[in-house]
Amino acid sequence: MSSQLVDRFIKYVKINTRSDESSTTVPSTQSQIDFSKMLMEDLKEIGLSEIEFNEKNGFVTASLEANTDKDVPTVGFIAHIDTADFNAENIQPQFHENYDGQKIVLNEEKSIVLSPEDFPNMKNYVGQTLITTDGNTLLGSDDKSGIVEIIGAVEYLLNHPEIEHGKVRIAFGPDEEIGTGADLFDTDHFAADFAYTVDGGPVGELEYESFNAASADLFIQGKNVHPGTAKDTMVNALKLAVELDTMLPQEEVPEKTDGRDGFYHLLGIEGTVEEAKMGYIIRDHSRELFEEKKQKLTSIVEELNKRFDQKRITLTLKDQYYNMREIIEKDMRSVEIADEAMRNLDIEPDVKPIRGGTDGSKISFMGLPTPNLFAGGENFHGRYEFVAVESMEKAMDVIIEIIKLTHTK
Repeated sequence: MSSQLVDRFIKYVKINTRSDESSTTVPSTQSQIDFSKMLMEDLKEIGLSEIEFNEKNGFVTASLEANTDKDVPTVGFIAHIDTADFNAENIQPQFHENYDGQKIVLNEEKSIVLSPEDFPNMKNYVGQTLITTDGNTLLGSDDKSGIVEIIGAVEYLLNHPEIEHGKVRIAFGPDEEIGTGADLFDTDHFAADFAYTVDGGPVGELEYESFNAASADLFIQGKNVHPGTAKDTMVNALKLAVELDTMLPQEEVPEKTDGRDGFYHLLGIEGTVEEAKMGYIIRDHSRELFEEKKQKLTSIVEELNKRFDQKRITLTLKDQYYNMREIIEKDMRSVEIADEAMRNLDIEPDVKPIRGGTDGSKISFMGLPTPNLFAGGENFHGRYEFVAVESMEKAMDVIIEIIKLTHTK
């Protein structure tokens, strides 16, 4: 099974499925549609049923039919097909068998090195087989590891009909990396009792708590006059933008927070004296603190606008997703089964809040409790991304064990 899992992974990561935040289509790129159609052929080849591509939301769905007369829950597994905003063209995976714990030269010509000094997590993989990039691209383990692990699990069960199980639904969707993939997910059609995204990091991760998230876009209208006669007349939009940022809590930024701490993250400032734009994301695990952060920014804008005889700053706030714990904690069955599955396989569950979100953050609020399972990769979204073959095998084993346990509940 290992060889088949790896071969499928290499086949998939070599295909550029990068999403595009500037696009207005669903999915955001044609390459994701092409990849989805290829996935459908692969799912058909291994023998799944109800294989469909939903043109409205870009999701491929399929079923592993139940082989038991027992009335058991339908469990779902979900992964995303797109990769992040980093070069994904001409991905050339590199294998490092029996990793020795030392630095790995990814690209000698460009002196790009994957080093335990920068990434101490590499020491966790001594003796294992690592798959890395060649230093020029990301790898795409986020989330093609999740895809191949899900496919590998249902294929295993198809090949072992002696293992009784209920119906299993799978879904592979677009645009998770740009935050829009799950917006149109059809939970009624998916028809699972609970589900999992397979989109986490190292072995053992089990997450059912995510950030509450909002975007904040600001437009600042300045007043540009000749600097020689600017006294008491000029309004410098760029200076106003900088001042606004300094009025936010300076310790509540990504580089100074961890755990359940929330933050304001300034994504960019651009403009001139005449006009400027700013973009933030706001995050907090606590809904109360999340609302307070949004109100803090709103109050700063109001305070600055009072200085002028007209409104100079326009703020557009948009909630993006909420902490899925609010939904999942009402029915912890999915978390309890995943926890038991890992322990059955001698994997210690690492239950912790996600400092981010997954498709499950939105899907849970659509009525389908969807915690997040590890997929095995490390250092996502860049040239230093890697995954151990052994981690992907363990993720596949956990999926199989969850399906087995669901049959006994």
